[in-house]
Amino acid sequence: MTHPFYTADHEAFRDQVRRFVAREIEPFASQWDEAEEFPRELYAKAAAIGLIGLGFPEEYGGFAADRFMWIIATQELARPGAGGISASLMSHAIGTPPIANAGSHELKSRVLPGIFAGSKISALAITEPGGGSDVANLRTTARRDGDAYIVNGEKTFITSGMRADYYTVAVRTGGDGVDAHGAGGVSLLVIERERDGFTRTPLKKMGWWASDTATLHFDNVRVPAGNLLGKEGQGFKIIMRNFNHERLTMAAGCIAASRVCLDEATAYARERVTFGKPLTQHQVIRHKLVDMAQKVAAGQAWLEMLTWQLEQGQNPVAEICMLKNQATQTMAFCASEAVQIFGGAGFMRGAKVERIYREVKVNAIGGGTEEIMKDLASRQMGL
Repeated sequence: MTHPFYTADHEAFRDQVRRFVAREIEPFASQWDEAEEFPRELYAKAAAIGLIGLGFPEEYGGFAADRFMWIIATQELARPGAGGISASLMSHAIGTPPIANAGSHELKSRVLPGIFAGSKISALAITEPGGGSDVANLRTTARRDGDAYIVNGEKTFITSGMRADYYTVAVRTGGDGVDAHGAGGVSLLVIERERDGFTRTPLKKMGWWASDTATLHFDNVRVPAGNLLGKEGQGFKIIMRNFNHERLTMAAGCIAASRVCLDEATAYARERVTFGKPLTQHQVIRHKLVDMAQKVAAGQAWLEMLTWQLEQGQNPVAEICMLKNQATQTMAFCASEAVQIFGGAGFMRGAKVERIYREVKVNAIGGGTEEIMKDLASRQMGL
């Protein structure tokens, strides 16, 4: 059947990513989650099929792709039910756009080819111990000193925080002017891992175990002025430019994880026999599966419509905020119902539904909390 949004090229890409995930990730997902890491070689393997350079400039090793390609990549990577793997593997998706959009040609030529080849890892560092979503009030400072900036402060909850090679870091460069303490005083710097005075502390998490998450410490770290993205004070605008894409792909991942829960629960319910018959022959279980399917289908339809609107040049900010919330709520519902259908087996580590259940909250917090999404949507609606 012809799909209104996916072409033959989209489907060929989907098939390629699905085969890659089935071969390179699915068999090892549980093992890597328990180990709280995955092999660095996976980046190069992902780059070889175009996952890392997806949608970035060809001049630096990327290749052209629309947002539907991103939706496909995100949803196929969700199939193993191990969000931590895709979170770290694709951390460049939030760390690299500011470089591609606002970096100098020299900086892009030096940094981007290695990232897109999978030999270097990119991370975004905005959240601080004293606050996350309130970007305008960050405290990490960058003081100009000749041909460099001196950076002091901390970032936390940073995905790929331990082993990234390049960190796109939000800093405060504002002086004593009117914008020194608000959005106008925020800038972005690319900071290399090996800089003197830059250290990292690994963090333990509820879910996403396979992802590499850390607190970053900057103690008089000297960074070349050429690593500034855009002009001083433009960082907030550059960060905001990322949000539609980040929230849309997060929603796509949540919907895909919800579908994994539905598929896993359906397969289990067909095989599991209680009181002399499969679980699917109990009405209460069938109704649970129908409720899950209904929410997944609604979320997917909304996701694809908003993706199409963005492709047409529209900017449906309120709807994207609401979609992110609906997608995370759908994931919470489906993960809970799937674990319930599995019963004791769903409480055991190694089951996809158990891993996904532990990953619900990070999606409701990352990329903008559920509460901030509602507030932003209400302002866009003129309320």
